[in-house]
Amino acid sequence: MKIIEAAKRMNRTLLEMHIGMLFFGLLCQVAGALIIARGGHGAFQGKYALSLWFGVAFAFAGSIHMCRTLDRALLSGANAAGMVTRGYLFRYFLLAGVLVLVTLTDTLNPLVFFLGYMSMKVTAYLQPITHKLCNKLFHEEDPIPLSEEELAAQEGEIPAGQ
Repeated sequence: MKIIEAAKRMNRTLLEMHIGMLFFGLLCQVAGALIIARGGHGAFQGKYALSLWFGVAFAFAGSIHMCRTLDRALLSGANAAGMVTRGYLFRYFLLAGVLVLVTLTDTLNPLVFFLGYMSMKVTAYLQPITHKLCNKLFHEEDPIPLSEEELAAQEGEIPAGQ
């Protein structure tokens, strides 16, 4: 169970994003394989799979870069907004450059590559599901939020009713 122990040490949100990306990639792979098999384009299957998983891998790298950028920005203080903006622009222009390169070389399908990259966006919608899955996997529960009275008591205030 070394994998689970390593996953527990990983940034939890990033882990949940990566699980969501893998799930979306698998879903797209199965759907694409069914569509391609029905259409009789067997030669396109390899290019589809390569394009999709290259896009998912690029989304993995983008999510790691985003996480590191946010961590550095939170520690920097006043320059945080500029750091986040530069990180976003870097990822945006890198994606645009790779899309141009993929389109010009015709090695991968640019639309399928972009579909794989969009797994990062779909992950935001899958996050509640992956969060529950990770909680079950790690045998954890989310903390119960404190009521207003409990928060006031923690801060040393006397509740209004007493």
